[in-house]
Amino acid sequence: MEPLHILGTLAAAVTGVVVLLIVIAPRPRKLTESEKHYRSATSNVPQRLCSIFDEANTDLTIIIPAYNEKLRLPVMLDEAIMYLEERKSKNKKFTYEILIVDDASTDGTSEVALDFGRKYNHIDLKVLRLEKNRRKGGAITQGILSCSGNYILFADADGATKFSDLRDLENELKKIERDGYGVAVGSRAHLVNTDVVVKRSFIRNFLMHSFHKVLFILGIRSIADTQCGFKLFTRKSAQKIFHNMHVEGWIFDIEVLLIAQYFNMPIVEVPVNWHEVDGSKVSLTKDSIQMAKDLLVIRLSYLLRLWKIRDPLAREKQE
Repeated sequence: MEPLHILGTLAAAVTGVVVLLIVIAPRPRKLTESEKHYRSATSNVPQRLCSIFDEANTDLTIIIPAYNEKLRLPVMLDEAIMYLEERKSKNKKFTYEILIVDDASTDGTSEVALDFGRKYNHIDLKVLRLEKNRRKGGAITQGILSCSGNYILFADADGATKFSDLRDLENELKKIERDGYGVAVGSRAHLVNTDVVVKRSFIRNFLMHSFHKVLFILGIRSIADTQCGFKLFTRKSAQKIFHNMHVEGWIFDIEVLLIAQYFNMPIVEVPVNWHEVDGSKVSLTKDSIQMAKDLLVIRLSYLLRLWKIRDPLAREKQE
């Protein structure tokens, strides 16, 4: 086969891949007008959400993505509030907000969250309801882009992670923080050889180990557990990372870490207490296939420069 013919075949193949990526790659949708506002237990009038690019006006924001979580959410919130209020009693200057992102739930999750806010009407609890489901990554991204905290934690609504482990994430993050940048990743890697993981089904463990091999190929080799739903960011880190997000499914954590690595942000992995909770929204077959597809899309989209990472803070300085 002649060299020119080979080059032509390769060019055609690359073009085909690019066209396919353009068709299937995720494109975050624009917010509707109602999604620019939040509800609270203290007001019947929806309030305008702030922007992560505004000045921070609270110490900590907790983002909780919630899809049909009316049963598990109150349990998680009770534990979180107990820890946060105890901390506030020891440090009167400590402030926090909780932003629950209801990802178009059909079970009344928003009303359950607002009822919880009425029960604890002294806390700053906000509910952002999305009109159309955006999946976990999309809900977290939108919540973080709309928060006011100097530090930002996202935590799963199932309460699988012990909320007081936030203290360990904060301590480790402050050790590595550099020029206002840093990410602390909650990790279950230390549980791999315990009954928590060993007693899981063969297929779950097979998928976990296969997933780690793919991540190694993608270049994420220093983080043993990328998928734990308990991560803490400095505000400057969150500004740069979530401004650039594309993926909205379960695999969004991978893009978060890839963008953090691109900006050379310090990242620390912190062991957390974790337990399996009934009611998982993950379908082993369907979501495993989707996650594999999303991993491939992430890799190729950045490799072929269909997705470009931009520094929003540099742009603001220029303006």
